[in-house]
Amino acid sequence: MIAFARRYTEGVDLLIDRALLPATLTAAPMTDEEFLAFCNQHPDLSFETTAGGELLAMPQPYTLTGARNSEIVFQLQGWARRDRRGVVFDSSTGFVTPDGARKSPDAAWVLKTRIAGLDPSSYLKFWRLCPDFVIELKSESDRLTQLRKKMREWIANGAGLAWLIDPASRTVEVYRSGTAEPTILTNPPAVSGDGPLAGFVLDLAPVWDPVG
Repeated sequence: MIAFARRYTEGVDLLIDRALLPATLTAAPMTDEEFLAFCNQHPDLSFETTAGGELLAMPQPYTLTGARNSEIVFQLQGWARRDRRGVVFDSSTGFVTPDGARKSPDAAWVLKTRIAGLDPSSYLKFWRLCPDFVIELKSESDRLTQLRKKMREWIANGAGLAWLIDPASRTVEVYRSGTAEPTILTNPPAVSGDGPLAGFVLDLAPVWDPVG
């Protein structure tokens, strides 16, 4: 058994068996500053909070997932630099969505016009907005049911387009605003954006096999 033991904010040890991760925990309400301090106390875990205030604890991704995610962000960043209408964010980024949840997508893109409308007092803190475009990359430690729930939450909070990429099955689930069910792409060589993401094409060959 592999367990995580860290000091919780109230002074109680937080013990989580890795086999049970990701896990949903009960926690007292936290400000952004308290949440950041809590995350810093537990550097071997990643955390998000739900709209209802529950704490989601997740393990660090396995190494190969990091290589895949780096490739995704690299391609998205390259397109965004040419397009010049939006800003790209990686998996270390936290957003506070309209329903009050704190979420960290694996990759995201936000229109600059929306960034310009942010409250200046929150500019150096967690931005209170939902990205226009989100990519979630399934790791071996992720649960597909939870990821699909998260994808629907992204759309419900205002994302126009969201992709769930599963390297194990080589599938991409495409979620769109105004569409009840995702489009499932099986072993596609690439996936193309639409709407504000028109022109972005993600080459999936280096995502399926980043060391090939």
